[in-house]
Formats: sequence, structure tokens, C-alpha cells
Amino acid sequence: MTTDLVVGDDGNARCSWGASTPDYAEYHDIEWGRPVTDERTLFEKLCLEGFQSGLSWLTILRKREGFRAAFDNFDHSRVAHYDEADVERLLSDAAIVRHRGKIEATINNARALVTLHEGGRSLAELFWAHQPEQTGSPRSMADIPATTDQSKALARELKSCGFRFVGPTTAYAAMQAMGVVNDHLEGCWVRDQCS
Repeated sequence: MTTDLVVGDDGNARCSWGASTPDYAEYHDIEWGRPVTDERTLFEKLCLEGFQSGLSWLTILRKREGFRAAFDNFDHSRVAHYDEADVERLLSDAAIVRHRGKIEATINNARALVTLHEGGRSLAELFWAHQPEQTGSPRSMADIPATTDQSKALARELKSCGFRFVGPTTAYAAMQAMGVVNDHLEGCWVRDQCS
């Protein structure tokens, strides 16, 4: 029996977290777990997962447009050229999470992505190379791990390519957000769409 599903006013069964606020419902239904291969979107998701570390994802969702404005819509080729003046500008921007380490990691990660591209590789290729074999659907939130062997391997590879703020938990959250793994619960109305 599947637990942790909530049926909304629209009659759709959702993962419980996806029914907790309108912001989460929209993110859950439209974006989370849907496969992504676009480099800009992948870079954005990876950066936002890094900013989320230690915070609520709802905080990041509600500041998402601020992040996009502050970081040139996550155009890595532009962010890679940010300097100390940009770091100071970002540290004074209340529309984002003002954490020096995370801001500097985002700039660093843009540079790492430029280097990855110069080497003929893509972020999509790197992420999707770590897609696990999924043999079943999680039936409750307790069935969803915080890390996996694949997310640990992905974190190691990202770090070897120069990325920062990409530990195994952040890597797994990014894998979920990008659809590399499908952790929608069994019975969730969007699970099959994300497969």
C-alpha cells in the first residue's frame, strides 16, 4: 500500500510534499522529476540545489526569480566572468540567499562548466551517465534515500571537474529534480509522465 500521497482538490494524488503549499504543488506537477537535458536548466538546478543546502526548498523556490535576475538567468558563460564586484553585488541582493560560499561556488561552477564544454563534454552527459536502474516505485517518503551510490559517484566526478557545493546529498537532489531518477511515489499522478 502506498502511503504519503495526498489527493488535492483537483482529484489528483500527489506526493505529500507536493501538496503542502501552492508553490510546491506547481513545482511538483510541472517540473520536479521531469527529464532535463538543457545545459542552462541543468546549471540552474545544480546551483539552486547548492543554495538550498541547509535551507528549505520552499525558500529557494520563492526566491527563484531573484536568483535568475541576479545570475543572468544562469547563463554560465556570463556568470563565469563574474568578479569580486559581482560577489559584493550579490551579497547585498535580498532577492537571493546571501551566502558568500554559495555565491562563490556558483561562479566557480560556471567556470567549471565552461571548462567541461571546452573539453567536449556536457553537464547533461555527466548527469545522465549516473542514471541508476530503477526497478520499482517508492511507496512512501521513507523509501526515498538522501544519497545513493550513483549520487556519490556523481559528486566525486563533479568535484574532479572542479565543481563545488556538490556533495552526494546535493547531487541526489539534483538528480531527482532533473529526472535522472524518478522519485514520485507509486500512485502519484505525474509519476508515469516522468518515466
